[in-house]
Amino acid sequence: MKARLTALALLAATPAAARDQMTVVLDWFVNPDHGPIVIAQEQGYFADAGLEVEVIAPADPADPPKMAAAGRADLAISYQPQLHLQVAEGMPLIRVGTLVATPLNCLLVLKDGPIAEIADLDGRKVGFSVAGVEEALLSAMLGQAGLGTGDIELVNVNWSLSPALMSGQVDAVIGAFRNFELNQMEIEGVPGRCFYPEEEGVPTYDELIYVANPETMDADMIRRFLAATEKATQFIVNHPQKSWEIFSGTSAELQDELNKRAWANTIPRFALRPEALDEGRYARFESFLNEAGLVEGTRPVSDLAVDLGAQ
Repeated sequence: MKARLTALALLAATPAAARDQMTVVLDWFVNPDHGPIVIAQEQGYFADAGLEVEVIAPADPADPPKMAAAGRADLAISYQPQLHLQVAEGMPLIRVGTLVATPLNCLLVLKDGPIAEIADLDGRKVGFSVAGVEEALLSAMLGQAGLGTGDIELVNVNWSLSPALMSGQVDAVIGAFRNFELNQMEIEGVPGRCFYPEEEGVPTYDELIYVANPETMDADMIRRFLAATEKATQFIVNHPQKSWEIFSGTSAELQDELNKRAWANTIPRFALRPEALDEGRYARFESFLNEAGLVEGTRPVSDLAVDLGAQ
């Protein structure tokens, strides 16, 4: 009997199975775009998958893919359009999952302003934040209206997109997120209106993706991470109000009208199958960037993205 009690005592004293530690770097500060990650953390889905996930907000939004490529993070959140450019430049990165499966970017104008259609931008000022991809998107959209970038004046407004538009510094901005800037402007009493790239000549793409270094990544660990975020996405879709309460309860900074509206607008855009890969989507966007002169030649999809569930 004594021996049995001793064995039970030793069993009770044994620590829980160690979890695999994982570092994920966000693309920006925590916001509703990151809902599945936060919910997976708060609901214990990562722990259930044997993971201890450290979520890091970057000091510079350009850092996350560099950190993943350098092996300083297991995963980073990035953008499909940027991935194409980075791989073309030789950066060791590959898409391993999708977080937001539709474009969020849009060409934003004042709802009651002088721009009723894209053709009205002739001779006007258009603000932007990131050179390269945003200019290619804008060029394609202008082309649908018979215009080119030479017909407008491009103004670098850094990250001050909606303020530059509302103040009249520019007549439109490219790079605004339809789930944030539109809500921000409406809350401030200056409503805006979006022209959507995927409706104006730009092939559709995944906005937010998970990237990793293909040479050093732990595929099993990433699969478990993606399974946990898939479970979290299902919870969000099934319980939008409850999930909002859990998400916003993690920080007082999230508890405002802008984030609440953005949460509701983002839910339909989360990837329901984060592991799944639409190869045609990546092939078409690679060709689009090649035709725009932003990449030289085209790379096979296998150099850009992988479906770990199919391996």
